[in-house]
Amino acid sequence: MQIKGNLCAVTGAASGLGRATAKALHDAGAAVLLLDLNKDRLEELQAELAPGTTLAVAVDVRDPGDIERSFDDAIAMFGPLRAVVNCAGIASSAKIVSRGEPHDFDLWRRVIDINLNGSFNVMRLAAARMVKNEPIGEAGERGVIVNTASVAAEDGQKGQAAYAASKAGIAALSLPVARDLAEHAIRCVAVAPGLFGTELFDHIPEKGIEALKRALLYPARMGLPSEFAGLVRHIVENPYLNGSLIRLDGGARLPA
Repeated sequence: MQIKGNLCAVTGAASGLGRATAKALHDAGAAVLLLDLNKDRLEELQAELAPGTTLAVAVDVRDPGDIERSFDDAIAMFGPLRAVVNCAGIASSAKIVSRGEPHDFDLWRRVIDINLNGSFNVMRLAAARMVKNEPIGEAGERGVIVNTASVAAEDGQKGQAAYAASKAGIAALSLPVARDLAEHAIRCVAVAPGLFGTELFDHIPEKGIEALKRALLYPARMGLPSEFAGLVRHIVENPYLNGSLIRLDGGARLPA
């Protein structure tokens, strides 16, 4: 999929991996729909980018109306929606039982609702628009969806039951959705980042972070958001990547 001249949407664009991805796609020549709850930070990012090439909209990824309106407004401004990258999400740290008390069920539902249900909401509404696109390029593609899972989907830590479950759901979506959309020439791929120094780590106790760092192989450092964004760009541009979960973790396997 050619990025230059096409419309790409990024959720969670105000910070972290989403912000880096939005900038990378914009630098590659895309018009970018910037989606996030944080309106102020969205506007800061938009001000950094070339005028007239982005649309910034404060949305809740769980709200169908929010997402549909933002997609339709961007399509009216920039043309067909060709790529969507789901980066919106929250972290949590809570054991299933702690000091005799069960895991907060409202916290469980919130993590699943934002991370998994929100991502699927964006996917389904994006796909409904992509199937109407004219095929382009050598592969005759209509679109591509990239989701952000996590190595926690496979190596979940103590206190990550809700987060790991939400990310495992995202990981599991790639193949069936790719199969659903194959007849329409639309791809679906998930990336499972490892340890990246983003705002999500603000919710993890220092002891937990130090334990995670001991699992690093090479390079012995946290990942850079630009490295995640570079992989997303490659996925969008490489038509033979489909239905896969790609770990981006420097070879780390997180211990119990």
